[in-house]
Amino acid sequence: MTMAELLALPPAVSVSTAARALGIGKDKAYELIKAGRFPAQVIPLGATRRVATASLWGTLGVHPSDSR
Repeated sequence: MTMAELLALPPAVSVSTAARALGIGKDKAYELIKAGRFPAQVIPLGATRRVATASLWGTLGVHPSDSR
C-alpha cells in the first residue's frame, strides 16, 4: 500500500484493508485479533470488526503531515 493510499483511508477500515497495510494476510490479522495482539485499535461492531485508521497510522509510523 502506498503512502497516498494510507493517507486517503477513511476513519476506520476493514480488517482486510488493515492487514494489507501491515503486509500480513487476513487470516493472520484475525488470528492476532482473537489473541488480543493486533497492533492497532480494533473496533467491534456486532459480528464485524473495524480498525481505527489513526491507530493503524501510529503502528506504521505514518503521520497525516507526511503528505506535504
